[in-house]
Amino acid sequence: MTSTSPTPRPSSLAPEIAARLKRSADGLLPAIAQQYDTGEVLMLGWMDDEALHRTLTTGRCTYWSRSRREYWVKGDTSGHVQHVKSVALDCDGDTVLVKVDQVGAACHPGDRPCFDADVLLADAPAGRAARQ
Repeated sequence: MTSTSPTPRPSSLAPEIAARLKRSADGLLPAIAQQYDTGEVLMLGWMDDEALHRTLTTGRCTYWSRSRREYWVKGDTSGHVQHVKSVALDCDGDTVLVKVDQVGAACHPGDRPCFDADVLLADAPAGRAARQ
């Protein structure tokens, strides 16, 4: 089985931030990209310490590609750039929320968000949703 995690290496991420992160076994955190002004959830990517450092310092979202095993900056090849507005860590320290100004599509097939094409449940009655 081939590892999909980045090769461990020193990161420039501030130690006080790195100490707060609860990474998966492969050293990654899910990173949710959300349109800053509408709240639209655009996509989910993966970051390690270095990708988070690059995101915080460049103002552009950098992710770790588990399939290609390399860093990628959103928009470098497609032109569909994510300009970072804010970055927040959730209460458990295991997920990052990146509020962005998305230029063009966020999803690689060309859709604005990645969550429109395959809706599993829509407009669930309040009682049914509350019981789940």
